[in-house]
Amino acid sequence: VLRSLGIPTRVITNFNSAHDKNTNLSIDKYVDTSGKTLDLSEDSVWNFHVWNESWFTRRDLGSFYDGWQVLDATPQEKSKGIYQCGPASTKAIKEGHVNLDYDSSFVFAAVNADYVTWVHYSKKRKERIYSDTKKIGKFISTKAVGTNSRVDVTANYKYPEVKDISFKISYSQYKNSLMDDRKILVTAV
Repeated sequence: VLRSLGIPTRVITNFNSAHDKNTNLSIDKYVDTSGKTLDLSEDSVWNFHVWNESWFTRRDLGSFYDGWQVLDATPQEKSKGIYQCGPASTKAIKEGHVNLDYDSSFVFAAVNADYVTWVHYSKKRKERIYSDTKKIGKFISTKAVGTNSRVDVTANYKYPEVKDISFKISYSQYKNSLMDDRKILVTAV
């Protein structure tokens, strides 16, 4: 419909797409002390999700947010009382401006939520045991114009993931630090 009105529009596919039901910008998984998954969260991760982007000028938000806007024709959550999603600026999503109207926090979580595992001890006590900041929002793609090639548009939605840095310390350094009560110098490998 938008294309027939002359508005540039394209289909976007997000792999490992988060569905952040409680809008806390994380996908929470709960396990008991034996590691068995508990059904305590309505959050989920979908293999993929598809939405549209259209090119708009954003007089309502300011010119910084002009450009590609996310519009989801199949919203799964109510926004302001009705099932709708967008138009959320991809620039707002990339910059983490999640307090804007038009579901920017929901789309931000879909492409950039942390996947957090918690041990649930009781209703009042839980402990975070793992957080994966790279699982969500993979290979965000659209189709190339005039060909069937995939165009990766992930950089429009998020900054590159930071690589993990592994650290190595020798046993003798560890032992000496305990005996001498000194700080350990950790060197990156």
